[in-house]
Amino acid sequence: MNAPHPTAQMRQQLYRDMEPHNLTPLWEVLHALVPPQPNTPCVPAFWKYEEVRPFLMRAGEAITAEEAVRRVLILENPKLRGQSAITQSLYAGLQLILPGEIAPSHRHTQSALRFIVEGSGAYTSVDGERTIMRPGDFIITPSWTWHDHGHEADAPVVWLDGLDIPMIRFFDAGFAQNDASKSQKVTRAEGSSFARWGHNMAPVRSDPPFGQTSPIFSYPYERSREALDKLERSAPVDEWDGVKLRYVNPLTGGWTMPTIGTFLQKLPAGFRGKGWRQTDGAVYSVVEGMGEVVIANGEQETRYAFGPRDHFVVPSWHTARLSSGQGCVLFSFSDRPVHQALGIHLEERLS
Repeated sequence: MNAPHPTAQMRQQLYRDMEPHNLTPLWEVLHALVPPQPNTPCVPAFWKYEEVRPFLMRAGEAITAEEAVRRVLILENPKLRGQSAITQSLYAGLQLILPGEIAPSHRHTQSALRFIVEGSGAYTSVDGERTIMRPGDFIITPSWTWHDHGHEADAPVVWLDGLDIPMIRFFDAGFAQNDASKSQKVTRAEGSSFARWGHNMAPVRSDPPFGQTSPIFSYPYERSREALDKLERSAPVDEWDGVKLRYVNPLTGGWTMPTIGTFLQKLPAGFRGKGWRQTDGAVYSVVEGMGEVVIANGEQETRYAFGPRDHFVVPSWHTARLSSGQGCVLFSFSDRPVHQALGIHLEERLS
Protein backbone atom coordinates (compact mmCIF):
# COMPACT_ATOMS: atom_id res chain seq x y z
CA MET A 1 0.00 0.00 0.00
CA ASN A 2 1.40 3.36 -0.99
CA ALA A 3 1.87 6.02 1.67
CA PRO A 4 -0.33 9.12 1.29
CA HIS A 5 1.27 11.93 -0.67
CA PRO A 6 2.58 14.62 1.73
CA THR A 7 0.51 17.79 1.84
CA ALA A 8 0.96 21.15 3.52
CA GLN A 9 -2.06 20.35 5.70
CA MET A 10 -0.44 17.11 6.91
CA ARG A 11 2.77 18.93 7.77
CA GLN A 12 1.00 21.67 9.70
CA GLN A 13 -0.95 19.08 11.68
CA LEU A 14 2.33 17.28 12.47
CA TYR A 15 3.85 20.52 13.73
CA ARG A 16 0.84 21.22 15.97
CA ASP A 17 0.79 17.70 17.40
CA MET A 18 4.49 17.62 18.31
CA GLU A 19 4.71 21.19 19.66
CA PRO A 20 3.73 20.14 23.24
CA HIS A 21 6.61 17.65 23.18
CA ASN A 22 9.20 20.39 22.48
CA LEU A 23 9.94 19.10 19.00
CA THR A 24 10.44 21.20 15.90
CA PRO A 25 11.24 20.27 12.26
CA LEU A 26 14.81 20.86 11.11
CA TRP A 27 13.80 21.19 7.47
CA GLU A 28 11.96 24.44 8.21
CA VAL A 29 15.09 26.14 9.55
CA LEU A 30 18.01 24.26 7.93
CA HIS A 31 18.73 27.04 5.44
CA ALA A 32 19.19 29.51 8.31
CA LEU A 33 21.19 27.16 10.55
CA VAL A 34 23.64 26.15 7.81
CA PRO A 35 23.83 29.15 5.42
CA PRO A 36 25.96 29.18 2.27
CA GLN A 37 28.15 31.88 3.86
CA PRO A 38 28.29 33.81 7.15
CA ASN A 39 25.13 35.84 7.61
CA THR A 40 25.73 38.04 10.62
CA PRO A 41 22.97 40.33 11.91
CA CYS A 42 25.69 42.87 12.76
CA VAL A 43 26.21 45.94 10.61
CA PRO A 44 29.12 48.36 10.23
CA ALA A 45 29.05 51.15 12.79
CA PHE A 46 31.12 54.23 13.56
CA TRP A 47 31.57 56.35 16.68
CA LYS A 48 33.16 59.77 16.17
CA TYR A 49 34.99 60.65 19.37
CA GLU A 50 34.17 64.35 19.29
CA GLU A 51 30.48 63.39 19.33
CA VAL A 52 30.83 60.70 22.00
CA ARG A 53 33.10 62.60 24.41
CA PRO A 54 30.45 65.12 25.61
CA PHE A 55 28.26 62.23 26.73
CA LEU A 56 31.19 60.71 28.61
CA MET A 57 31.79 64.00 30.42
CA ARG A 58 28.08 64.30 31.25
CA ALA A 59 28.22 60.77 32.64
CA GLY A 60 31.08 61.96 34.86
CA GLU A 61 28.71 64.55 36.32
CA ALA A 62 25.74 62.20 36.60
CA ILE A 63 27.34 59.26 38.44
CA THR A 64 30.58 58.58 40.31
CA ALA A 65 32.98 55.80 39.35
CA GLU A 66 32.27 54.08 42.67
CA GLU A 67 28.49 54.22 42.22
CA ALA A 68 28.72 52.93 38.66
CA VAL A 69 31.43 50.35 39.54
CA ARG A 70 32.59 51.01 35.98
CA ARG A 71 31.52 54.28 34.33
CA VAL A 72 31.28 53.09 30.73
CA LEU A 73 29.27 54.02 27.65
CA ILE A 74 28.74 50.81 25.68
CA LEU A 75 29.38 50.86 21.93
CA GLU A 76 26.37 48.83 20.79
CA ASN A 77 26.01 47.49 17.30
CA PRO A 78 22.87 49.12 15.81
CA LYS A 79 21.40 45.67 15.09
CA LEU A 80 22.17 44.32 18.59
CA ARG A 81 20.66 47.10 20.68
CA GLY A 82 19.96 46.02 24.25
CA GLN A 83 22.46 43.16 24.08
CA SER A 84 25.56 45.08 25.24
CA ALA A 85 27.48 43.78 22.22
CA ILE A 86 29.41 45.28 19.31
CA THR A 87 29.54 41.90 17.56
CA GLN A 88 27.77 38.70 18.56
CA SER A 89 30.81 37.59 20.56
CA LEU A 90 32.44 40.84 21.70
CA TYR A 91 31.69 43.81 23.93
CA ALA A 92 33.20 47.29 23.59
CA GLY A 93 32.78 50.46 25.61
CA LEU A 94 34.49 53.73 26.50
CA GLN A 95 35.32 54.11 30.19
CA LEU A 96 35.90 57.41 31.98
CA ILE A 97 37.74 57.96 35.24
CA LEU A 98 38.17 61.41 36.77
CA PRO A 99 40.94 62.74 39.04
CA GLY A 100 40.73 61.34 42.57
CA GLU A 101 38.35 58.51 41.67
CA ILE A 102 38.67 54.75 42.22
CA ALA A 103 36.81 52.15 40.21
CA PRO A 104 36.54 49.48 42.94
CA SER A 105 38.32 46.15 42.87
CA HIS A 106 36.52 43.10 41.54
CA ARG A 107 37.15 40.07 39.35
CA HIS A 108 35.22 38.06 36.77
CA THR A 109 35.63 35.17 34.37
CA GLN A 110 35.37 37.49 31.38
CA SER A 111 38.73 38.55 29.92
CA ALA A 112 39.21 42.28 29.35
CA LEU A 113 41.51 44.61 27.46
CA ARG A 114 42.03 48.34 27.97
CA PHE A 115 43.32 50.54 25.17
CA ILE A 116 44.04 54.06 26.37
CA VAL A 117 42.32 56.70 24.25
CA GLU A 118 42.74 60.01 26.09
CA GLY A 119 44.75 61.31 29.05
CA SER A 120 47.57 60.01 31.22
CA GLY A 121 48.16 59.31 34.89
CA ALA A 122 45.39 56.90 35.76
CA TYR A 123 46.39 53.37 36.74
CA THR A 124 45.18 49.80 36.56
CA SER A 125 46.13 47.26 39.21
CA VAL A 126 46.08 43.55 38.40
CA ASP A 127 46.69 40.99 41.16
CA GLY A 128 48.87 43.34 43.19
CA GLU A 129 50.82 45.07 40.39
CA ARG A 130 50.01 48.57 39.20
CA THR A 131 50.66 50.09 35.77
CA ILE A 132 50.25 53.73 34.78
CA MET A 133 48.06 54.32 31.73
CA ARG A 134 49.26 56.38 28.76
CA PRO A 135 47.61 56.95 25.38
CA GLY A 136 48.09 54.00 23.04
CA ASP A 137 48.98 51.54 25.80
CA PHE A 138 47.36 48.09 25.59
CA ILE A 139 46.59 46.62 29.02
CA ILE A 140 45.11 43.20 29.85
CA THR A 141 42.89 42.15 32.73
CA PRO A 142 43.15 38.34 32.63
CA SER A 143 40.17 36.19 33.53
CA TRP A 144 39.46 35.90 37.28
CA THR A 145 42.16 38.38 38.37
CA TRP A 146 41.50 41.10 40.92
CA HIS A 147 41.66 44.52 39.28
CA ASP A 148 40.83 48.11 40.07
CA HIS A 149 41.42 51.48 38.44
CA GLY A 150 42.40 54.77 40.03
CA HIS A 151 43.35 58.29 39.02
CA GLU A 152 45.87 60.50 40.79
CA ALA A 153 46.58 63.01 37.98
CA ASP A 154 44.63 66.15 37.06
CA ALA A 155 42.68 65.47 33.84
CA PRO A 156 40.08 62.93 32.67
CA VAL A 157 41.31 59.60 31.32
CA VAL A 158 39.31 57.57 28.82
CA TRP A 159 40.02 54.09 27.52
CA LEU A 160 38.43 51.52 25.25
CA ASP A 161 37.23 48.40 27.05
CA GLY A 162 37.07 45.18 25.04
CA LEU A 163 35.65 42.04 26.65
CA ASP A 164 34.37 38.60 25.65
CA ILE A 165 31.12 39.14 27.61
CA PRO A 166 28.74 37.88 24.87
CA MET A 167 30.94 34.82 24.31
CA ILE A 168 31.05 33.91 27.99
CA ARG A 169 27.30 34.54 28.19
CA PHE A 170 26.81 32.05 25.33
CA PHE A 171 28.68 29.40 27.34
CA ASP A 172 26.77 30.27 30.56
CA ALA A 173 30.14 30.58 32.30
CA GLY A 174 29.98 34.08 33.78
CA PHE A 175 31.06 34.56 37.41
CA ALA A 176 31.98 37.77 39.24
CA GLN A 177 33.11 38.70 42.74
CA ASN A 178 33.59 42.03 44.51
CA ASP A 179 36.70 42.64 46.61
CA ALA A 180 36.53 43.43 50.31
CA SER A 181 38.42 46.68 49.73
CA LYS A 182 37.96 49.34 47.05
CA SER A 183 41.61 49.35 46.05
CA GLN A 184 43.84 46.28 46.26
CA LYS A 185 47.16 46.36 48.04
CA VAL A 186 50.15 46.82 45.74
CA THR A 187 52.55 43.92 46.35
CA ARG A 188 54.87 44.18 43.32
CA ALA A 189 56.72 47.13 41.83
CA GLU A 190 55.43 48.58 38.59
CA GLY A 191 57.06 46.86 35.63
CA SER A 192 57.70 43.60 37.50
CA SER A 193 55.79 41.47 35.01
CA PHE A 194 57.63 43.04 32.07
CA ALA A 195 60.99 42.51 33.79
CA ARG A 196 60.20 38.81 34.27
CA TRP A 197 58.67 38.04 30.89
CA GLY A 198 59.21 40.92 28.46
CA HIS A 199 62.84 40.53 27.35
CA ASN A 200 62.69 37.21 25.49
CA MET A 201 63.48 35.52 28.80
CA ALA A 202 61.45 33.88 31.55
CA PRO A 203 62.01 32.84 35.17
CA VAL A 204 63.57 29.39 35.43
CA ARG A 205 61.08 28.13 37.99
CA SER A 206 57.76 29.87 37.59
CA ASP A 207 54.40 28.87 36.19
CA PRO A 208 52.52 31.33 33.96
CA PRO A 209 50.73 33.64 36.40
CA PHE A 210 47.57 34.05 34.28
CA GLY A 211 47.13 30.64 32.66
CA GLN A 212 46.64 30.97 28.89
CA THR A 213 46.78 34.78 29.05
CA SER A 214 50.05 36.64 28.55
CA PRO A 215 52.09 37.11 31.74
CA ILE A 216 52.72 40.69 30.57
CA PHE A 217 49.58 42.67 31.26
CA SER A 218 50.83 46.06 30.00
CA TYR A 219 52.17 46.67 26.48
CA PRO A 220 53.43 50.30 26.25
CA TYR A 221 52.57 52.12 23.04
CA GLU A 222 56.04 53.62 22.60
CA ARG A 223 57.55 50.15 22.15
CA SER A 224 54.85 48.98 19.76
CA ARG A 225 54.97 52.21 17.73
CA GLU A 226 58.75 51.92 17.38
CA ALA A 227 58.38 48.43 15.91
CA LEU A 228 55.91 49.68 13.31
CA ASP A 229 58.18 52.56 12.32
CA LYS A 230 61.18 50.27 11.82
CA LEU A 231 59.20 47.80 9.75
CA GLU A 232 57.78 50.54 7.56
CA ARG A 233 61.34 51.63 6.72
CA SER A 234 62.89 48.20 6.30
CA ALA A 235 60.23 45.71 5.17
CA PRO A 236 57.71 45.46 2.32
CA VAL A 237 54.39 47.17 3.04
CA ASP A 238 51.47 44.74 2.82
CA GLU A 239 48.98 45.75 0.13
CA TRP A 240 45.98 44.96 2.37
CA ASP A 241 47.12 45.85 5.90
CA GLY A 242 50.03 48.27 5.53
CA VAL A 243 52.35 47.40 8.41
CA LYS A 244 50.43 45.21 10.86
CA LEU A 245 51.58 43.29 13.93
CA ARG A 246 49.75 41.21 16.48
CA TYR A 247 50.49 41.40 20.18
CA VAL A 248 51.86 38.09 21.47
CA ASN A 249 52.19 36.03 24.62
CA PRO A 250 55.99 35.88 25.13
CA LEU A 251 55.82 32.39 26.61
CA THR A 252 54.00 30.78 23.71
CA GLY A 253 54.26 33.14 20.76
CA GLY A 254 50.47 32.82 20.56
CA TRP A 255 47.68 35.23 21.30
CA THR A 256 47.87 37.48 24.35
CA MET A 257 44.38 36.36 25.43
CA PRO A 258 42.62 33.03 24.77
CA THR A 259 39.45 34.63 23.39
CA ILE A 260 40.55 38.00 21.97
CA GLY A 261 43.26 38.79 19.42
CA THR A 262 44.83 42.25 19.43
CA PHE A 263 46.64 44.09 16.63
CA LEU A 264 48.41 47.35 15.87
CA GLN A 265 48.96 48.58 12.33
CA LYS A 266 50.32 51.58 10.50
CA LEU A 267 49.05 52.78 7.15
CA PRO A 268 51.85 54.74 5.46
CA ALA A 269 51.10 58.13 3.89
CA GLY A 270 49.36 57.64 0.55
CA PHE A 271 48.29 54.06 1.37
CA ARG A 272 45.32 52.72 -0.63
CA GLY A 273 44.65 49.21 0.59
CA LYS A 274 43.11 46.30 -1.25
CA GLY A 275 39.93 44.68 0.03
CA TRP A 276 39.73 41.76 2.43
CA ARG A 277 37.14 39.93 4.48
CA GLN A 278 37.37 37.50 7.38
CA THR A 279 35.08 35.47 9.59
CA ASP A 280 36.11 37.29 12.76
CA GLY A 281 34.43 40.67 13.27
CA ALA A 282 36.92 43.38 14.28
CA VAL A 283 36.72 46.54 16.40
CA TYR A 284 39.06 49.44 15.55
CA SER A 285 40.37 52.37 17.59
CA VAL A 286 42.20 55.15 15.71
CA VAL A 287 45.39 56.10 17.55
CA GLU A 288 46.99 58.67 15.25
CA GLY A 289 46.35 60.27 11.89
CA MET A 290 43.40 60.21 9.54
CA GLY A 291 42.07 57.86 6.90
CA GLU A 292 39.06 56.13 5.44
CA VAL A 293 37.49 52.70 5.64
CA VAL A 294 35.03 51.35 3.06
CA ILE A 295 32.96 48.38 4.28
CA ALA A 296 30.82 46.40 1.84
CA ASN A 297 28.33 43.56 2.16
CA GLY A 298 27.05 42.53 -1.24
CA GLU A 299 25.80 45.65 -2.99
CA GLN A 300 25.59 47.66 0.23
CA GLU A 301 28.62 49.88 0.88
CA THR A 302 29.43 52.07 3.90
CA ARG A 303 32.21 54.65 3.99
CA TYR A 304 33.68 56.26 7.13
CA ALA A 305 36.29 59.03 7.25
CA PHE A 306 38.10 58.58 10.57
CA GLY A 307 40.44 60.58 12.76
CA PRO A 308 42.19 60.20 16.13
CA ARG A 309 40.16 58.44 18.87
CA ASP A 310 37.33 57.45 16.54
CA HIS A 311 36.04 53.86 16.64
CA PHE A 312 34.40 51.56 14.13
CA VAL A 313 33.47 47.91 13.69
CA VAL A 314 33.88 45.66 10.64
CA PRO A 315 31.40 42.75 10.99
CA SER A 316 32.11 39.16 10.03
CA TRP A 317 32.53 38.48 6.30
CA HIS A 318 32.16 42.13 5.30
CA THR A 319 34.71 43.35 2.76
CA ALA A 320 36.85 46.22 4.06
CA ARG A 321 39.38 48.54 2.41
CA LEU A 322 41.59 50.95 4.36
CA SER A 323 43.31 54.04 3.02
CA SER A 324 45.14 57.06 4.40
CA GLY A 325 46.52 60.17 2.78
CA GLN A 326 48.71 61.39 5.63
CA GLY A 327 49.27 58.03 7.32
CA CYS A 328 47.69 56.68 10.50
CA VAL A 329 47.96 54.08 13.28
CA LEU A 330 45.09 51.72 14.17
CA PHE A 331 44.55 49.39 17.12
CA SER A 332 42.07 46.56 16.65
CA PHE A 333 40.74 43.48 18.39
CA SER A 334 38.68 40.49 17.32
CA ASP A 335 37.67 36.97 18.35
CA ARG A 336 40.15 35.37 15.94
CA PRO A 337 41.84 33.14 18.61
CA VAL A 338 38.56 31.28 19.09
CA HIS A 339 37.99 30.93 15.34
CA GLN A 340 41.47 29.49 14.91
CA ALA A 341 41.16 27.17 17.92
CA LEU A 342 37.93 25.77 16.44
CA GLY A 343 39.40 25.52 12.96
CA ILE A 344 36.71 27.77 11.42
CA HIS A 345 38.71 30.92 10.64
CA LEU A 346 38.69 32.01 7.01
CA GLU A 347 40.09 35.10 5.35
CA GLU A 348 39.93 36.24 1.73
CA ARG A 349 42.27 38.87 0.32
CA LEU A 350 40.84 40.40 -2.83
CA SER A 351 42.91 41.62 -5.75
